[in-house]
Amino acid sequence: MRRPLIPLPSWLPVDGYILALVGTVGLAALLPARGPAATVADGASTGAVALLFFLYGARLSTREAMDGLRHWRLHLTVLACTFVAFPLLGLAARGLVPYVLPPALYTGLLFLCLVPSTVQSSIAFTSIARGNVAAAICAGSFSSIVGIVITPLLAALVLDGDGSGFSSDSLVSIVCQLLLPFLAGQLLRRWIGGFLTRNKKVLGYVDRGSILLVVYSAFSTGMVQGIWHQISPLRLLCLVGVEAVLLAAMLTCTSYGSKKLGFSRGDRIAITFAGSKKSLAAGLPMASVLFGAQAGLAVLPLMLFHQMQLMVCAVLSKRYAAQADADADADRDAGTDAGSDADASDVDAGVRMKADAGGEGGAAGGEGARSAAAVAVSGPRG
Repeated sequence: MRRPLIPLPSWLPVDGYILALVGTVGLAALLPARGPAATVADGASTGAVALLFFLYGARLSTREAMDGLRHWRLHLTVLACTFVAFPLLGLAARGLVPYVLPPALYTGLLFLCLVPSTVQSSIAFTSIARGNVAAAICAGSFSSIVGIVITPLLAALVLDGDGSGFSSDSLVSIVCQLLLPFLAGQLLRRWIGGFLTRNKKVLGYVDRGSILLVVYSAFSTGMVQGIWHQISPLRLLCLVGVEAVLLAAMLTCTSYGSKKLGFSRGDRIAITFAGSKKSLAAGLPMASVLFGAQAGLAVLPLMLFHQMQLMVCAVLSKRYAAQADADADADRDAGTDAGSDADASDVDAGVRMKADAGGEGGAAGGEGARSAAAVAVSGPRG
């Protein structure tokens, strides 16, 4: 997990990239792209989305993903949490419209529930918590692959009629901007994989810069169309509360559900973090393709949820780690106590053996003295 840009208490981590996203939103509010500049920004955003998914495909090792299929129960559990439990909770939240959430924010909340799980942060938190890191890597990778196909299909199914503007044209755009570049990256990975690995740090800035460009374009369009005047601070506060309940419900579901299914401690940690989180990196480009001009409000719930999950999971991972350390200390203490008891038993046994040997020797010595006295009195025979 990236270090925060500003020093904050360890229990309140703020992702530096979130600060950059907030700054980008502020820039779009002050200096939105208009006219020809908006056309250029939209074209650059489209190219950035295609580049992102091309890099995703080129980086993902198909062999590693296939090797992870051996742990299919864990991966199915994570996929069920990401693409079944989350969407069901999102559909259940429809009852909050319009009293708690306006339709535009609810559409964004429902889209949040359809996005695939994270990869990097799930791995980082699982590692901190002493969980099964290999399982977290595979689970996040599978979720990303499946999400490229499942998220648009689910969006077509559940967002139809929610004012999202989803149509067959959106599906074609998804294929052209997301799926085809991803497949091209997979096909070319054999030749460019080494280059990407050697320049991983630089390409990381390309990833983040591309997403910032997508955010700027989406929020600029929203500012020009005046959609932000539709949302009051009270509604935003309600959205934060609803997302807090959503995150708590999924953390509870993944934690206790994996325990009931009989997974080991390390696997339960991987399921908890991979099954309760949503990917900002994958969700933002998808939203720009799915919602077009309405993407500004659609990605707001995802941005808020992303920061919330980082803060909560950072605290949770440290608690898991502290519990693991305490259990290890208890096991060591138990082993030390058992060893001490065994040593004490050996010492006691040795003392008793010596005492018994001394008593038997004394008895034997007394018997020998009595025999010698008898011989002295009676004298030698024969």
